[in-house]
Amino acid sequence: MADSNDSIPLGAEKIYLGGKEHRVRTRCGSVSVIVYGDQDKPALITYPDLALNHMSCFQGLFFCPEAASLLLHNFCIYHVSPPGHELGAAPICENTSPPSVDDLADQILEVLNFFGLGAVMCMGVTAGAYILTLFAMKYRERVLGLILVSPLCQAPSWTEWFYNKVMSNLLYFYGMCGLLKEVLLQRYFSKEVRGTAEAPESDIVQACRRLLDERHASNVMRFLQAINRRPDLTSGLKRLRCRTLIFVGDSSPFHSEALYMTSKFDRRFSALVEVQACGSMVTEEQPHAMLIPMEYFFMHYGLYRPCQLSDSPRSPLSPSCISPELLSPESMGLKLKPIKTRVSLEV
Repeated sequence: MADSNDSIPLGAEKIYLGGKEHRVRTRCGSVSVIVYGDQDKPALITYPDLALNHMSCFQGLFFCPEAASLLLHNFCIYHVSPPGHELGAAPICENTSPPSVDDLADQILEVLNFFGLGAVMCMGVTAGAYILTLFAMKYRERVLGLILVSPLCQAPSWTEWFYNKVMSNLLYFYGMCGLLKEVLLQRYFSKEVRGTAEAPESDIVQACRRLLDERHASNVMRFLQAINRRPDLTSGLKRLRCRTLIFVGDSSPFHSEALYMTSKFDRRFSALVEVQACGSMVTEEQPHAMLIPMEYFFMHYGLYRPCQLSDSPRSPLSPSCISPELLSPESMGLKLKPIKTRVSLEV
């Protein structure tokens, strides 16, 4: 454990239910980890997508009352930010070597060791899902299960590589300019919430746009470079034995990647949930669509949601909005079926 100078209280910690920021020194630099909940409970590690942090990537899910009931009742949450992506981050020194994806995965191990954690549950979005999958492949004994949202597993296609190069050039020459933010918002959200000439963009998109203003371009570019040089993980996916639950919006630019990744997992240990009219960031755009599949996923681990919120109109205890396949005996936490569940906007 590091000394007391490594732990820095958040100014807005009341918003995060008593959360506290820790600066964890690793071989590849300092990492911000926001912890909230009872540290005697099992650990849930989160990792966000490019240019995001826990505030812009997971707030919708964790501020959903049913999610608070399910997740905070069972876990202590450890929000890990990519280097330089945390709230109030300063620009990383230019003389510091940019990390590789292996470096970022190894930082997760150092975070677990810093807090004295054993095996953990992991939740990541897109680039963050790739980092956590790589971590699970390198350190299998440290991962109980994976919840992956619009994940990546292959090396970048030529199209993605080109888009990433365009973003790198925009970051280098113009910083977090308006065009770059539009490209990122298209990466995160469906057109339904990004707005049209007739309808304004939604509150979640406006909030994300404001939070992107706080990112330093050089820090974002370092993470982008690591992701753009990532190796293909396909060959190792079938050897993973931790259970994996994959969510993807059917409007996500990474939809086909999520389908491909699902096909490469061992079918005994994986399941896919497709969310209609949703982009990549299901955690923000339609967090309620994640609740029921997560509840049944956690049952395998003996984790349950307390029933005091069971009268909620979106309660995971209501069977009306879940595919019958998920209600089969094999999927009630005993065996997780490799299904595709479409969740409508009315959920």
